[in-house]
Amino acid sequence: MLLCVSVSHRTADFDLLGRLSEAVTATSAGKLIEDGRAHGAVLVSTCNRVEAYLDVSPGADTSIAEATLRTLAGAADLPHDTLRDRAEVLAGTSALHHLFAVTSGLESIAVGEEEIAGQVRRAYDSARGAHVTTPELDTAFQRAAKVSRDVRTATSLGKAGRSLVQFALQLAGTRVTDWRETRALIVGTGNYAATTVATLRTLGVSALAVYSLTGRAEQFAQKYDMRAEHDLRGAVAAAQIVITCTNTYTVTVDDIPDESRRTIIDLGLPRNVDPAVGRLPGVELMDLELIATHARLPKLAPDATARELVSSAADAFAAEQIAAPAIVALRRHVFDALDSELTRLASKSAPAAQSAAVAEALRHFAGALLHDPTQRARELAAGGRVANFEAGLAAVFGIDPAAQAGSITPLRPVAEESGAAETGTA
Repeated sequence: MLLCVSVSHRTADFDLLGRLSEAVTATSAGKLIEDGRAHGAVLVSTCNRVEAYLDVSPGADTSIAEATLRTLAGAADLPHDTLRDRAEVLAGTSALHHLFAVTSGLESIAVGEEEIAGQVRRAYDSARGAHVTTPELDTAFQRAAKVSRDVRTATSLGKAGRSLVQFALQLAGTRVTDWRETRALIVGTGNYAATTVATLRTLGVSALAVYSLTGRAEQFAQKYDMRAEHDLRGAVAAAQIVITCTNTYTVTVDDIPDESRRTIIDLGLPRNVDPAVGRLPGVELMDLELIATHARLPKLAPDATARELVSSAADAFAAEQIAAPAIVALRRHVFDALDSELTRLASKSAPAAQSAAVAEALRHFAGALLHDPTQRARELAAGGRVANFEAGLAAVFGIDPAAQAGSITPLRPVAEESGAAETGTA
């Protein structure tokens, strides 16, 4: 069963999210499975959410969610109750719906943002590289990536190419007379930096500079044909728009050289800009909290088609997982019989070319024969009637899917069956 423990911009303020995000960068997904109650984990941290996705046994109780929250709270040096009151826990199909929606950008500050899919993918790759995922998590996250691509292709969200950077600059545009005459500084060379460069150039900005404390400014500047800065205060002095997208340091009041009018956009979590900067004369600070407030406007509501695509994909995937033990048992039965026949054929010393042709034809026939029952199993599972299919296997072939399933764990909303709520506060 998939379990999601989520703290996001919908449930917590950005100061708390910042502390949690900073702690998560030093916390590996492996810490979430050390007690052995979860089989695998992926830890996702973005600019507006921190979420743990766990592969747990069907019927698992809420103590696993509590243990996860304690681990995260301890890493962030936060009281457990503080995090507990701001967390949402989802299980089974609800968690799957949420993962697909998050990856598709439907739960982001700027609905439909493209960066989130990459952030989720990198979190999954990190967990997989650390060998703390499971086949079930692998399949779920790979399918989430596919759904995200489908949503972008099929809906207006993809056509708009919306991103958090684009939305933030759209808000800042009300303060800009002519983008073509605007001098912009990018602080940081992280994930948002390249998107920021592309968006600014689309707006017509040509006077672009980059500063990085990590020493990557020169390389980044050469790659994107812009100017590298080596003194932050001097770089800010020359800029009218400053966009920060790093998690390695904070812009302070000491980095603001004068009272010239400038807009500073802080896309970092934890914060890249000291809030005191926003109180300086001439400075307008736009942080994630302000951006999120504007993003809640009705005109930015998510595309209904995207929601429908995500919901259908999650339901179909959940049905596949529920039907998986029965489908695998049927395929094993058929292919075991096929292998037995092929072994018998080989014992007759038939010519190699003839044996190969017969084997290929029989395998093709077996695959074609299994196609319709496989689809029917998934349809029955989607309708909550997979037991009918399993009963048919038992009656016709004497197959017991439960006995043959081995390590396969069906992903189903068992939290409802066991009396635990699928959604709600931890």
